[in-house]
Amino acid sequence: MSTTPPPRPAPSGVRPAHPERTAEDGASGWLRALGPRGRRAFAGAFGGYALDSYDYFTLPLSMVALSAYFGLSKGQTGLFTTVTLVVSAVGGAVAGVVADRVGRVRALMITVITYAVFTVACGFAPDYETLLVFRALQGLGFGGEWAVGAILVAEYASARHRGRTLGAVQSSWAVGWALAAVVYTLVFSFVGDDLAWRVMFWTGALPALLVVWLRRRVHDAPTATAAREQDPARGSFAAIFRPGRNGAPGLLRTTVFASLLSTGVQGGYYTLATWVPTYLKSERGLSVVGTGGYLTFLISGAFLGYLTGGHLTDRLGRRTNIWLFALLSAVCVLAYANIPHGADTLLLVLGFPLGFCMSAIFSGFGSYLSELYPTAVRGTGQGFTYNTGRAVGAVFPTLVGFLADSWGVGGALVFGALGYGLAALALLGLPETRGRELA
Repeated sequence: MSTTPPPRPAPSGVRPAHPERTAEDGASGWLRALGPRGRRAFAGAFGGYALDSYDYFTLPLSMVALSAYFGLSKGQTGLFTTVTLVVSAVGGAVAGVVADRVGRVRALMITVITYAVFTVACGFAPDYETLLVFRALQGLGFGGEWAVGAILVAEYASARHRGRTLGAVQSSWAVGWALAAVVYTLVFSFVGDDLAWRVMFWTGALPALLVVWLRRRVHDAPTATAAREQDPARGSFAAIFRPGRNGAPGLLRTTVFASLLSTGVQGGYYTLATWVPTYLKSERGLSVVGTGGYLTFLISGAFLGYLTGGHLTDRLGRRTNIWLFALLSAVCVLAYANIPHGADTLLLVLGFPLGFCMSAIFSGFGSYLSELYPTAVRGTGQGFTYNTGRAVGAVFPTLVGFLADSWGVGGALVFGALGYGLAALALLGLPETRGRELA
C-alpha cells in the first residue's frame, strides 16, 4: 500500500501553474495526433488534391486562348466547365462506391491516373468536340479525388482536430491553383497562344509521378477498414436513400440536404474559379503577367481561408462555420463584380477577402460529410453528395457564360452569390456533428 499522501486540490479559482499538456496540444498538435501512418495518408491526400486542382485550372487559365483558337462563344467555353463537373459527379459517385468496397487508397490510385491521362490527352485535341470529350473523361477521375482522400484522412483524424486536419488537406487546392498560375504565366509569356494552351494540358501529367510515389506507403485506417469490411451493406446506393422507418433513422434526409448544400457552395465557387481569369483579361484589360499578379492575391486569400476555416469549424461547429462564410462570400462576390473601371488597386486588394471567404466555407466539408455517414457507406454518401453538388452547381458557370454576352462577365458573376444563399438554407435540414467519433 502506498503511504504517499494524495495531492491537495488547488484552492477555488486558482489555476495550476503548469497545466499538463498532451501531444495533441499546440499549433501542430493535429498533425502529431495523426500518427506515422496517418501523416503518410495526409501527405498522399494533400499531393493528390493539389494535382487535382492543378489539372482543373489548366482550363480556366487557358480559356481566352482556347476561345480564340477554336472561335468559341462564351457559352461554348462555359460548357467545358459544365461538362467536366457533370461527368465528375458520375466519377465521384462511382469512386465512393469503389472506396467502400475495395478501400480508400486503391480508389485514389485509380482517380489520379484517370485524370492525369486525360488531362494530357486534352493537349492533343484537334477540335472543340474532341477537347470536350477528353475534358469530360478527365472529369471521371477529378470527381473522386477529393471525396475519397478526405475520407481516408478523416478516418485517421481525432474528433478534436478533424476540422483543421481536413482544412489543411483542402488548402492543397490553393497550392495546386498557385502552381497552375505560375506555370500559366511562364508558358504564355514564352510560347505563342496557339501552342501555349496545349503545353498547359501536357504539364498536367508531371505531378502524378510524385503522388504515385507517395501512395506506395499509404494504407487505409485499420479500425475503419475492419468496420467497413464487416458490414454487408458497404458501398450500397440504396442505403443512402433509405428513409427512416419505425423510429429508426434513415439517410434519405441527410443525402438530400447535403446534396443541396454542396450544390450551393460549389455553384458559387466554380462560377468564380471559371470566370475570374477571363473577367480580368477581357473586361479589366489585364495582361498575362497582370492577371497572374491579381490571381496571386486571390489564391493567397484562398490558402489562408482553408486553414482558418479548418480551425473555425472545430471551434464554432460545422454549421456555424458554413453559415458565416456563405454570407461573407455572397457579399464579397457582389462587391468584386461591381468595382468601377479604373479602380484596379481596389480590385487587387478585394481579391484577398474574396479568395479567403469562398475557400473558408469549404474547410468544413471534408469533416462534415464524413461525419454525416456511417463507415460502411461513408464513401458512397460523401462521393454522391459532394459530386451531385458539382454536377448541379456546374450549371452556374454555363449560365454565366450565356449571360455574359448581354450582362458582361462582371455582371453575370453576381449569379454565383445565389449559390451561397442556397447553401445557407440547406443547413436547416442537417444536424451539427462536431465531436462525433468515426469508426
